[in-house]
Amino acid sequence: MARGKLRIYLGAAPGVGKTYSMLSEAHRRVERGTDAVVAFVEHHDRPRTEVMLHGLEQIQRAELEYRGSVFTEMDVDAVLERRPAVALVDELAHTNVPGSRNTKRWQDVEELLEAGIDVVSTVNIQHLESLGDVVESITGVRQRETVPDEIVRRADQIELVDMSPQAIRRRMAHGNIYKPDKVDAALSNYFRPGNLTALRELALLWVADRVDEYLQQYRTEHSVSTIWAGRERIVVGLTGGPEGRTLIRRASRMAAKGSGSEVLAVYIARSDGLTSASPKELAVQRTLVEDLGGTFHHVIGDDIPSALLEFARGVNATQIVLGSSRRKTWQYVFGPGVGATVARDSGPDLDVHIVTHDEVAKGRGLPVARGARLGRARIIAGWLLGVVAPALLSLLLTAIDNGPGLANDVLLFLFLTVAAALIGGLLPALAAAAVGSVLLNFYFTPPTHSVTIADPKNIVAILIFFAVAVSVASVVDLAARRTHQAARLRAESEILSFLAGSVLRGETTLDALLERVRETFGMDSVALLERAGDVEPWTCAGRVGGTGEGPEAEPLLRPEDADVDMPVGDHMALALTGRVLPAEDRRVLAAFAAQAAVVLDRQRLVGEAERARELAEGNRIRTALLAAVSHDLRTPLASIKASVTSLRSDDVAWSEEDEAELLEGIEAGADRLDHLVGNLLDMSRLQTGTVTPLIREIDLDEVVPMALGGVPEGSVTLDIPEELPIVAVDPGLLERSVANLVENGVKYSPEGERVLVSASALGDRVELRIADRGPGVPDSSKDRIFEPFQRYGDAPRGAGVGLGLAVARGFAESMGGTLAAEDTPGGGMTMVLTLRAAPGRPPVRPDLPAQATT
Repeated sequence: MARGKLRIYLGAAPGVGKTYSMLSEAHRRVERGTDAVVAFVEHHDRPRTEVMLHGLEQIQRAELEYRGSVFTEMDVDAVLERRPAVALVDELAHTNVPGSRNTKRWQDVEELLEAGIDVVSTVNIQHLESLGDVVESITGVRQRETVPDEIVRRADQIELVDMSPQAIRRRMAHGNIYKPDKVDAALSNYFRPGNLTALRELALLWVADRVDEYLQQYRTEHSVSTIWAGRERIVVGLTGGPEGRTLIRRASRMAAKGSGSEVLAVYIARSDGLTSASPKELAVQRTLVEDLGGTFHHVIGDDIPSALLEFARGVNATQIVLGSSRRKTWQYVFGPGVGATVARDSGPDLDVHIVTHDEVAKGRGLPVARGARLGRARIIAGWLLGVVAPALLSLLLTAIDNGPGLANDVLLFLFLTVAAALIGGLLPALAAAAVGSVLLNFYFTPPTHSVTIADPKNIVAILIFFAVAVSVASVVDLAARRTHQAARLRAESEILSFLAGSVLRGETTLDALLERVRETFGMDSVALLERAGDVEPWTCAGRVGGTGEGPEAEPLLRPEDADVDMPVGDHMALALTGRVLPAEDRRVLAAFAAQAAVVLDRQRLVGEAERARELAEGNRIRTALLAAVSHDLRTPLASIKASVTSLRSDDVAWSEEDEAELLEGIEAGADRLDHLVGNLLDMSRLQTGTVTPLIREIDLDEVVPMALGGVPEGSVTLDIPEELPIVAVDPGLLERSVANLVENGVKYSPEGERVLVSASALGDRVELRIADRGPGVPDSSKDRIFEPFQRYGDAPRGAGVGLGLAVARGFAESMGGTLAAEDTPGGGMTMVLTLRAAPGRPPVRPDLPAQATT
């Protein structure tokens, strides 16, 4: 079955006419013979909207009772059973009443679509999930009902229902949106002109982006390579030179002249990694273009003009901004340059702007020599093979009577050429070919010891030798360079893969990451420097290595003082000392620098989140404490106050039995009040970390019976064997913990059921179990009941402030023990208090028979 199609009417605010437009669409479809029904439409008592419902079939709504009231929701089953061609479902972001088939209405719509039913719906821009924070900052109102952006983006059609802010306010003033008693408040709050204008802009931009996605999809599906100038997109070609900042600012000014224009800065690097671009300057330019609202792109391409044009056409750009060439006049003999080539090949649909700057014709500098990475020793060895080895080979061959012959001589010299290419690169190989050709001509080609060649065949042989030597040397050198690049790229990919994986898994601290940088690049020290502003001094956020570890080490004060500095934005840099890195190493270093910044930010965010969590917990505790004081502590005080007032009254003559009952009530209230205040103080001590247990060795049977003083007689059964090992605890804290656990068990046990308090030894631990026969607690709530101010289920407010279990667990953990909840076999809950046995005190085992049978 084919999935149904979704059409959405999107509005900037309530009252723009989304529902009216949807109902108008339904009438048009019905007139064309389409089976369209109203699954759910809310007219909000707006007369014009209510009139539009006439003549349309409406599905009976489902009635749901919630908290004593009856609500109506869309009946999904009824719609599926009716199976119309089109269903109208209003308010896509609506949250259904608890007990409904789905939590959100968009989930109901998904069911209808899966069943092959087309759906027409409505939604306001403020209900999109990704815009929640933006809308709140504009209106001051946090939208509780949201719909995921992806649901709306997947719609087959999105139609914007637009209306000016002034028109919406007029509709509001005329009573067409809200009832008259709400109009003044709405106009002065949510429906202010500024709010409506900002929401309208959000809606227009969101729909424009969606249209742009449709356009890109269509161009891709139909292989459209020509540029369709829907809006201005300006591509800035960067070389990594100092003129890049001028080009970015010029493109930004061009974009500012047209609303909705975009700036895309692109740097094209050669695939072999050889470039004269400054990584530091590129980082500055990336920051600049992003600060100006543009985007930065890094593209690989050996043919720079073609790669630039391909990128521009791929993003549907309309203009390209390039800088005037920095090449000197004589360098134009090598070609017309990137700017001229791009302008020639751009075609009529792509404008090219050549911008002048201060670096015109000042030269670009030369790229790094290809042989520089081979090392000094290999280069020297290559030149020795290319120049000295042919001479030595000539002396050896001339000393042999009736040598191997010209053909074999040529092969020997060719072997030296190939060896020179493998060891020293292309230039030593070319030297070997040239020297070998001269020596073959002078010593081994008749007439010998002369530069002339008598036999034309020998001329051909020498020329072929030279050509083959040069060709083989070039191929060998190219293969060697590609092998070197492949090995290097593989090493880089392994490093970056390890780096990304460790950082994403959260396994890397800042010091560990900096140490990894130092080991990878063989540096003496690595430091991450940062500053608050452009004129503020640099501070060290992290540092490893150096000549002097510890406080006596000399820290770097500025990135400029380091041998290598890699900027990370405007106010952070990675500084390395030890040696100067080649340009190809800086690519990986840039990734390390970016990850270092991410790790530093994450560490700070973790710290801030922890502090925020502590503050939130403190606020929650304070709020709950106020609630407890306002109710739970006032209850026993009210009881005491009432009893005392009754006793002091002269209007009533109390009997001795009545006076005793009132005094008993006063005593019970005072005891309860003392218990509540004690728990509050204990919880406060645990929250502030001021609980200092005084650990000593003691038997459980000395402490547990003392903890049962606050429960009725006959409500607890003790089962504590005498052979248990001695435990290392704070007797006072243990007594308080057990008392709270027993009181909790007695509170929830049915009348006539006793709470069982038993103990057993397990290795070096002792377990104390408090088992009740109460209603028990689901597994999902077993940890939550130990949180402060938590009552499970329908426990009455007078049953306490919900601190007993939290205090018990806190005291247990402060003594090195644990407290957990388990199900009691047959029903109920068992609190398991695990304590440490005293060291060197093994349990006394009861006498066992010499043999046991099973």
